[in-house]
Amino acid sequence: MTALGEPRAAVQARPTAAVLDVVIPVHNEEVDLGPCVRRLHAHLSAHFPYPFRITVADNASVDDTLKVADGLAAELPGVEVLHLDAKGRGRALSAAWSASSAPVLAYMDVDLSTDLAALLPLVAPLISGHSDLAIGTRLARTSRVVRGTKREVISRAYNLLLRGALAARFSDAQCGFKAIRADVAVELLPLVRDTGWFFDTELLVLAQRAGLRIHEVPVDWVDDPDSRVDIVATALADLRGVGRLGRALLTGALPLADLRAQLGRAPLTLSPAQPAGTPLTAPPARPGQALPGYLPVGLPRQLVRFAAVGVASTLAYLLLFVATRGVLGAQPANLLALLVTAVANTAANRRLTFGISGRQHAARHHAQGLLAFALGLALTSGALAVLHVVSAMPARPVELAVLVAANLAATVLRFVLLRLGMHHRRT
Repeated sequence: MTALGEPRAAVQARPTAAVLDVVIPVHNEEVDLGPCVRRLHAHLSAHFPYPFRITVADNASVDDTLKVADGLAAELPGVEVLHLDAKGRGRALSAAWSASSAPVLAYMDVDLSTDLAALLPLVAPLISGHSDLAIGTRLARTSRVVRGTKREVISRAYNLLLRGALAARFSDAQCGFKAIRADVAVELLPLVRDTGWFFDTELLVLAQRAGLRIHEVPVDWVDDPDSRVDIVATALADLRGVGRLGRALLTGALPLADLRAQLGRAPLTLSPAQPAGTPLTAPPARPGQALPGYLPVGLPRQLVRFAAVGVASTLAYLLLFVATRGVLGAQPANLLALLVTAVANTAANRRLTFGISGRQHAARHHAQGLLAFALGLALTSGALAVLHVVSAMPARPVELAVLVAANLAATVLRFVLLRLGMHHRRT
């Protein structure tokens, strides 16, 4: 086991043993699997300087995917097949990586949306021992991405949510182009509970909290128009995963301290009084300072205070809405109540939740509050519009219940936006 702060050992390549195992998780991909594997095999044979293996991880396909995979294994050297009776991309990756003997493990989606030229830059830092995990990112400035507006917005919103809710520092959790060292995977995989699409996010968050080094590679990426991913179902599952993982982190249910002691990389410093050549040491954390990778100091307290301010704001909003609804109508009353409570909410959170006083950055903070207000207005107005389409004269309790639900969603977005702006300005 690598001691805290020590560098990883570089992978020692043996003549016949695979240094890299690229896993392709598939479910009902009989059409795309053959061209994908042949293209990947040709690329690795021509451009990858180490022995490699390609593992097709079939998870519960009901078409001829397994038959195609077996044919590829017979046709191409270095191609192997793993079959699972249960469905789940995360389950397939965990099983394939756990069974692999290669020191570096990777995976990519079967559609090969990511340009394969990024594969060697992805795994090279892992082979050298410089990094522990590596991800392709579509959100770097130098990435070149072709995809629809809906997917772009969803992807950026999801990664923004991860930054606010889980303090994630990696830029793209969902890109199907990742790699991990096997000695790290053997410690992390038993802690990852998700067996579906949230598997990637959970793995990365745990790695970050354990103090592991995550290398990011800007990629060229072209969206597959024939993608069968159910965006709504996947988004809901991801939100449930964020909630579950957030609770586990807040309650200390995960053995992150032990994992960090085993695998983490401590920050290295050299004081001015130390001569050149002195071994670098990891400084202890100052009182009240969060160790890198752990929950930011004060986050549980911030959540409690934000919730209290939110409850008060919601009550004030409902009172204003009820008081003005008969005079102004539903939509104008909603606008007025939201605007008044949004300004008060930002001021209260600025002082009570994030401990900021004075006028410095006040204009910026209120601008962020107004952005959250605009999002809240869109959510609540949209909810009212849908309700009035369903029922021309909805009962007042039903109308209020719909508004409360929409406000809860707006509250989550408000916390993420305000915390990103206010908390980061203080640190």
